[in-house]
Amino acid sequence: MQTVLKNIINKGNSKTGMSSKEFDVNGTNYKIVLTEQVISHVNNLKDLYNAAYEDPESFEDVSSEISTTINEIANTLEPQAEDSDLDGIIQEIIKAVDNKADEIKKELEEKEKPVKKSKSKK
Repeated sequence: MQTVLKNIINKGNSKTGMSSKEFDVNGTNYKIVLTEQVISHVNNLKDLYNAAYEDPESFEDVSSEISTTINEIANTLEPQAEDSDLDGIIQEIIKAVDNKADEIKKELEEKEKPVKKSKSKK
């Protein structure tokens, strides 16, 4: 299901093939395009956060991968992110990806619901 959601999220706006998100962090307006690669980085980052949370001793092992993933995401922003804004930016991007996934999941559920045909009375 997650792969299906990623593929659908990637389609985003059918005219552009992508959707974008604008948000304000510490007075700076940032914009990001939610491409398949960005979504993949966000999902990887969430997995890394979960791994570090579930096994705090592994944090040292995954911290450099977390940092690299955050930098990969930050490199897709306009304008270039300030280091002091990174935490807020990442939170906003994770929310945007999660919200988009929720929207798509709802759309899929609506499409999958069988349409009840009314029986005609004779």
